[in-house]
Formats: sequence, C-alpha cells, structure tokens
Amino acid sequence: GAPIVNSFRYAAMVGRTINTEVQPLGEDAIKGVNYFKEDKAILTVLVVGETARAQNFSLNGYDRETNPMLSRWPILNFENVSSCGTSTAVSLPCMFSSLSRKQYSFEAGIAQQNLLDVLKYAGFEVEWWENNTGHKGIANRVKSRDFAGITAPNFCRKGECDDGIFLPALRTYAESITKDTVVVLHQIGSHGPAYHLRYPPASERFTPACKEADFQQCSTEEIVNAYDNTIAYTDKVLSEIIGFLNAQDDLTTALVYVSDHGESLGEGGLYLHGAPYFLAPEYQTKVPMIVWLSDAYKKQFALDSLCLASQSKAELSHDNFFHSVLGLLNISTMVRNEDLDIFAKCRT
Repeated sequence: GAPIVNSFRYAAMVGRTINTEVQPLGEDAIKGVNYFKEDKAILTVLVVGETARAQNFSLNGYDRETNPMLSRWPILNFENVSSCGTSTAVSLPCMFSSLSRKQYSFEAGIAQQNLLDVLKYAGFEVEWWENNTGHKGIANRVKSRDFAGITAPNFCRKGECDDGIFLPALRTYAESITKDTVVVLHQIGSHGPAYHLRYPPASERFTPACKEADFQQCSTEEIVNAYDNTIAYTDKVLSEIIGFLNAQDDLTTALVYVSDHGESLGEGGLYLHGAPYFLAPEYQTKVPMIVWLSDAYKKQFALDSLCLASQSKAELSHDNFFHSVLGLLNISTMVRNEDLDIFAKCRT
C-alpha cells in the first residue's frame, strides 16, 4: 500500500505547486583557483542510485561478495549515510536542494533552484541522464536525456533498460567534452519488485532468484538473491564507469555515487520502501555512498585521500550531498555550508 499512497501524495504535492515561482540559488557561484592549474576539462559523474541499501554492500561488511569489482579500485566508501526520505519522490529533490532533511518539504524544495542550477552559474556544462521514472523537476533547467525504454537489445528487455546502457553513451559523449562538465546518471538500480529485470541474465550471481513481481510467488531466499544480483550489477556498472574515467588522458575525472533510499526485504514483515520516516527501519534509510577520484583530480584540487578515508565511518546523510559536491568541485558560493562539506577539511 505504501507505494500507492506515496503516488497519490506526490500527485497532490505537484498539484499544489504548479504555479510556484522558483527563486534563484547560488548566482554568486564561481570556480576556485584550482581550475587555473591545468588546461584539461573536468568531468565529474554523479551517479544517483535507486533503492540500494547499505546493508547489502559487501564494502560495508555484508557477508556476500556483492562488490567484487569496486573493491579493486581505490574508492572512498562511506558506511554510515542516511537518506532524506524513503521514496524517490522525497529523497531525490531533497538531496539536490540546499535544505536539510528537517527543513525540506516538497513545496520548499520546488520553490528554489537546486545544485544543478548552482553548477550552471559556476560555468559548468550540466546534463541529467534518466533511466528511471523521472527527475522530479530537478533537471527542468538543464539538458536531459531519457534512456528508459529506448531500443537497445543489449541492455533493454520487456520495455525497460538496465543501467549498463549508460556507459556506451558516456564513451561517445566524452569525446566531445571541451568544457568542465557534470553528468548526473539516475539509475533504475535495484527498483522493485521486479528485481530480476534490473540486471541482464548473464549477470545473475546468486541463485535461485525470484523471477516474479509478486513476492508471494517466491521464497525469502529467492527475493534476497534477486535483490543482491541488482547490487552486484550496480557494482559492475560503477566499476566499468570508473575504469573508463580512469583511462581518460584528456580529461580530469571523478565519480560520486549515492543511493536515494534503501529497501526492506521481509524484515519485520516489510517489503519494498516508502514507510513513514519516523517508523521506517534502517534498511530503508541507510544508503551506500562512494567517491572515486582520479590521481589528476586529487592533485589538481589538493585533496588528501587519507583525510577523506578517516571519515569513512562518520555519521553522514543526504544533507551533506549538496554542499560536498560544491566542495569537491571547488566552487565558491554563499550557499555552500562548509560544515556539511566532507571535503572542506581535506584540502592540503
């Protein structure tokens, strides 16, 4: 019932804000001095995961190897990150807004510009690439591309595409980059209940896996296996994107990944997500977050990996996302809160 109720709530919220006038945000944003050290363009990829819960990442201690490929890269893994909400409609616009979870409401968020607008004011090329159910208004003022449901036999089955579809497009896009650029990839990720459609059959690692959208037709083991396969596939997709970024000689590259919310897999009788936040278990509110920085990126922006790694167990949340992306990109603006920027203390 929760997804149905949330759908009606979202429709009502949109209806109330149709005539809202959006206020500017971060018009004073400028790039820092680090941009004048090199002549290469910067490419930063922000990957917004879907329904990935932190507890099923082996990087966070899960007893199944769901992150075999990411574990080979020198990534920064943050283990204790909380979401802004338990549904995409809440978490996605909240994390891109300058508002904290306690300050955020749909009406308040829609009434002001967001992170993507600030990046544009700072002089970045910004694009939103969609492989889910929409950007919830975040990308209204930037270029966007919709990958959901396009024709691509290698990645699309039954009218949906898995997230592997991003990499070929990113390869082509990177060839034309001449300006500092931020690309946001909004994944289909681990969106339920049809977990088995989120990864290609060849990427099925854990069996037997549930092949139904009706959980009553599957055992708990089959449901968890199917979900873990989605996490393992996200691991593969992220690793391949990092591999591509790492191989770029003409670009200075970085990647940030964070999920929008978690998922219940039967614990306490709950499935899926969307529970009221004050009642929601941590399975729905604890999300994975990783950062990968190329050597050139760390050097140009004077970032200390050991300092960043020391925050791996710090209590973080979506509140940090807006301010940390601005900090990572060395953008100066009055709307950045240094206390919420995880990179602020780690510049050498």
